[in-house]
Amino acid sequence: MVMEETNALAIFQGKKIRRTMHDSEWWFSIEDIVKALTDSQDPKQYINKLRKRDEPLSKGWVQFVHTLPVLTSGGKQKVNCSNTKGIFRIIQSIPSPKAEPFKLWLAKVGYERVEEIQNPELAQKRMKELYKQKGYSDDWVEKRVRGIAIRDELTDEWKKRDVKTNKEYAILTAKISKETFGMTPGEYKKFKGLKNENLRDYMDDLELIFSMFGERVTTEITKNQDTKGFDECKGAAKKGGKVAGNARKDAEKQIGKPISKKDNYKQLTEKKKLKR
Repeated sequence: MVMEETNALAIFQGKKIRRTMHDSEWWFSIEDIVKALTDSQDPKQYINKLRKRDEPLSKGWVQFVHTLPVLTSGGKQKVNCSNTKGIFRIIQSIPSPKAEPFKLWLAKVGYERVEEIQNPELAQKRMKELYKQKGYSDDWVEKRVRGIAIRDELTDEWKKRDVKTNKEYAILTAKISKETFGMTPGEYKKFKGLKNENLRDYMDDLELIFSMFGERVTTEITKNQDTKGFDECKGAAKKGGKVAGNARKDAEKQIGKPISKKDNYKQLTEKKKLKR
């Protein structure tokens, strides 16, 4: 489930849910969720009873629940939190009428996921519809979806070649981006004035094209050189990004302006998009 920062967990219809960023994703107060769905005056006690009733939930508790500092009106407090996946696991165990709509929604999402595994074209179709509903043009959506496919092919190659941790994936991605645009993804976000948003959702056509180019060339180099392990993949990432970076610099000379832009494509009006 994809959520923007401004409407994260909006499905709780106005109930105040405390949250904090941890490992680049939102983590939510479990007590607040339980109180919103049960109207319990003692959510801690309710959670204890819930865990006693659901033994598998209790056994796996420490795997998806962390005590994190959450900003409140009285300052930061340490609160038991979970990410979206963990919260929905907890909701499945809440025997409250208010939880039923969420359980039905989860069943629907699960069914759709099975459909997408059986027919991958459905996943692309739904993704395109989601972007179009957000106001993106058909042309932009096609590039964005193609970019996701190219990214997936690259990460599949890394996985085959013993790239293991999320940190290693992030380092390789940063290497390609640095060579392509002169900025890591984190630096690029700051350049565009972003925080936790998905950077590529705020890129224009040319930015997306050069992102794809760098990753596609990296995939080919990785395959052709039969790289092994993180260090060799890092070398291939640098080479692939450099090819895209050289192409970007040449394009900028011919166009007469930078490819990377500070403005956020997602927030531009259709009129401004057409002028670019």
